[in-house]
Amino acid sequence: MHFNTISFRVRYGETDQMGVVYHGNYPQYLEMGRVEWLRELGISYRNMEENGTMLPVISLRLNYKKSAVYDDLITVETKLVKLPSVRIEFDYTIYNEAKEVLVEGNTVLAFINMKTKRPTKCPDYVLEKIKNAI
Repeated sequence: MHFNTISFRVRYGETDQMGVVYHGNYPQYLEMGRVEWLRELGISYRNMEENGTMLPVISLRLNYKKSAVYDDLITVETKLVKLPSVRIEFDYTIYNEAKEVLVEGNTVLAFINMKTKRPTKCPDYVLEKIKNAI
């Protein structure tokens, strides 16, 4: 399946007094990877919401392997698990400059109709862009 990577430096404010990334920041890193994965395909959260579909996280799993520290250049690799239906699932690997795996993760998000607040199928234009990329 299609994958994307995004790299950035750990900021001081994301760390504890020992200079280690606070564990609660990793879901934000996954979100950064997911947003860039969609953007690379020409899909934006903003556009989806303007068209009446929101995409909340319904499941989040993280497996911490090694700590990231202040000023590390880390990379988030985001992979689509399978073609979406009412849900879309991503696997992630976060690693440092030495290519050491820091965190492995998984998220499942649901396509929700903003008017009814009920699950809905993946919008056709989103599914088409994903199919064209894989």
